[in-house]
Amino acid sequence: MKIAITGATGQLGHFIIEALLEHVSAHNIVALVRNHAKAKSLKTLGIELRHFDYDQSETLVPALIGIDKLLLISANEIGRRTPQHKAVIEAAQRAKVPYIAYTSLLNADKSPLGLAQEHRETETLITHSGLTYTLLRNNWYNENYLANVQHTAEQGILYGSAKDGKISSASRQDYAEAAAKVLTSEGHNNKTYELAGSTSFTLSNLANYIADASGKFVKYENISPEDYTTALTQAGLPEKLVEVIVDADVQAAKGAMFSDSKDLENLLGRKTTFIQDQVKTLFES
Repeated sequence: MKIAITGATGQLGHFIIEALLEHVSAHNIVALVRNHAKAKSLKTLGIELRHFDYDQSETLVPALIGIDKLLLISANEIGRRTPQHKAVIEAAQRAKVPYIAYTSLLNADKSPLGLAQEHRETETLITHSGLTYTLLRNNWYNENYLANVQHTAEQGILYGSAKDGKISSASRQDYAEAAAKVLTSEGHNNKTYELAGSTSFTLSNLANYIADASGKFVKYENISPEDYTTALTQAGLPEKLVEVIVDADVQAAKGAMFSDSKDLENLLGRKTTFIQDQVKTLFES
């Protein structure tokens, strides 16, 4: 059984490979990578590396020969995902890969998030491909909210535009373990999983978690999407990333980031990682 992972050197890909190694031996895993230098640690583990570049179509089919299961981790170039994913799916067909799993977006078929369209398009390509598939619709990562918690504690204010919208996120590790479980067990063919955290929080809750962990006063201040956009832009974030962050908050305020699905919890066989625990860990280190 050969399991291939796209984006293997990325943050999610790295966690998925770690999780896979809990279930299968290294020689059963193929890391599909654009940059072999970044994948040296994987090669050291005994994992096979194959060159795989979405924008170099000649690399795709050869890299997928002999693969039994392919995990397509959604590409990171927003606006170019659909054609890149299309190239991978077509290569999988040509290489006669029997099965593909895809990391999609929570409620992709009806999500109002700007990111959803490319996921919808990719899901359609997969379900019409003739390949056996599993759609792993991941909600937001806890880590999306944790990058600047120390700075937030210092300034005493957590800014956002999510109002009191509930966010059912989970850790990157949670999603990775679920993907590994699906790739190494039976009963997932042609299924769609809505993957979200066991618990939910608001940004006001998050401000309280940061306050508790840091021992400092921290409050949540809801600002307009326009002001939030300006603040993030002035902080030096790329325009596309700013659009994604602000849109996520705006849609969270409308309920788009909340889910009571237990699919992730059921796949893991445990509760998902509570963001409050991750906040505590960041202030303990």
